[in-house]
Amino acid sequence: HRGDVFLTILAKSKKPDIRQRSDKFGTTLYLSLSLYKKCAMVKLCRVVSMPLISALILIFASCERKYFSSDGVIWCTSYHIVYSGDRPLDDSIAGIMRQIDNELSIFNPMSEVSAVNACTSDSVGLHFRNVFAIAREVHRLSGGSYDVSVGPLAALWGFGPSGEQGSPDSAAIAEALDAVGLGSCSIAGGIVHKKRASTCFDFSSVAKGYGVKTIADMLARNGCTDFMVEVGGEVELQGKNPRGDRWRIQVDAPVGGNTHQRHSVLALGPERTAVASSGNYRNVRTDSAGNVYGHTIDPVSGMPVQTDVLAATVVETDCGFADALATACMTMPAADAIAMLEACETPGMLIVSSGDTIATVVTANFPVLE
Repeated sequence: HRGDVFLTILAKSKKPDIRQRSDKFGTTLYLSLSLYKKCAMVKLCRVVSMPLISALILIFASCERKYFSSDGVIWCTSYHIVYSGDRPLDDSIAGIMRQIDNELSIFNPMSEVSAVNACTSDSVGLHFRNVFAIAREVHRLSGGSYDVSVGPLAALWGFGPSGEQGSPDSAAIAEALDAVGLGSCSIAGGIVHKKRASTCFDFSSVAKGYGVKTIADMLARNGCTDFMVEVGGEVELQGKNPRGDRWRIQVDAPVGGNTHQRHSVLALGPERTAVASSGNYRNVRTDSAGNVYGHTIDPVSGMPVQTDVLAATVVETDCGFADALATACMTMPAADAIAMLEACETPGMLIVSSGDTIATVVTANFPVLE
């Protein structure tokens, strides 16, 4: 997924150094980092997107706690990480990102998933097995509507890595459908068993959130009690922000067409919490007849899904699971998505299209909005 970064900095110093902000006592930086995570089971790197989740952070040096930050670009999007500790952990963060890319990126021709898809290898490592397990669980919870093997169908409709416009006929759809079916795939003893040789996995709807969780786990292992990890709009956090308050996460909502506005703010922490958001109002195609369709594809019919859900935000303890579950909400009507979330006791909020208006639907356990 690709996201635009909307970064606004207002500082008391004239030329603030973002990398060194925690070392400048008395310098206050107001930072708003907004990233949108597109709800797709294939990664699209050519689409400019609007933000759904923002991390609102007031960063300054503290006499009691020292905070570090790490910022950059990975997986066709940007990341922003803030954590307290006694030393910077940039090398460890970069190492985890390389591991995730080397195992799970379909855009890395040397990655594990690329080798599995090309049938040049059937042996997989820990990260592949972990995201496969998450995908299988969300596949079960969604009644099969969430399926990471839907890549061949998405490519037919013009949402594949090539980005080529597609208007497939029934024969092409039937051929692609024959390779789709996560329920017919498994891993045993580190060996992948695919439904068909032509079955292709695309973990883009779960790998980013899983990467966020893996980085958060590393920070916790290294004694960081306060942190916020954000990659492409997926967030996992713990403890308190540099001001000593709860972390504040802004959720935006579409207001028509490609525009959006601030919807609400979540105050989260100090307990370990993950937030993931997906949207289905930006990434669309128009066929020769003028019909507009979204990028979420039904793994049963092979056709683009048409639902009333425009965006979904999920709050969990595991960002990989939250990432996949938010995407699953986009594959079904709002009533079914809420029922799925409540069945697994997961807080969620949906932005729903109702006629000419946009409404908000939340589970009973969703955090209080500010």
